[in-house]
Amino acid sequence: MPDFTISRSVHVDADSATVHALVDDFHEWVHWSPWEGTDPDLQRTYTGPSRGVGSSYAWKGNRAGEGTMTITGSSPEHVALDLSFVKPFTAHNQVRFTFEPVAAGGTEVTWTMHGTRGRVAALSMRLIKMDDRLAKDFDRGLASLRERAESR
Repeated sequence: MPDFTISRSVHVDADSATVHALVDDFHEWVHWSPWEGTDPDLQRTYTGPSRGVGSSYAWKGNRAGEGTMTITGSSPEHVALDLSFVKPFTAHNQVRFTFEPVAAGGTEVTWTMHGTRGRVAALSMRLIKMDDRLAKDFDRGLASLRERAESR
């Protein structure tokens, strides 16, 4: 089974606590996630604590598919998530955001997703250049996250 990793980074002119707060609370994701606004019929469900470990977000939509995210780890330096897709395909991935203060000011934010694909899924994902698409989505999301954090 082929493993994959997608990782993108951005410098944010805000302290790491500000950026962390935007990732650690799924209610904030509607303001910066690259997939928000792509499905007008998207249904969202939030369960567990309002932020941090145990907080969960489920979505279901016509264009966005269906899945869940749960925060499994949270510290000032990172937020870790379990990400499960139900539709349009089944997948289980690990996501990690890291927040590294920069000596000159601001924070280096890195968004990484890691998972394993079956051979058929790996081939089809390569054919539609899914990793390139996801990297572009991560870049868009990080740009929105930077804008949101810097405006606070």
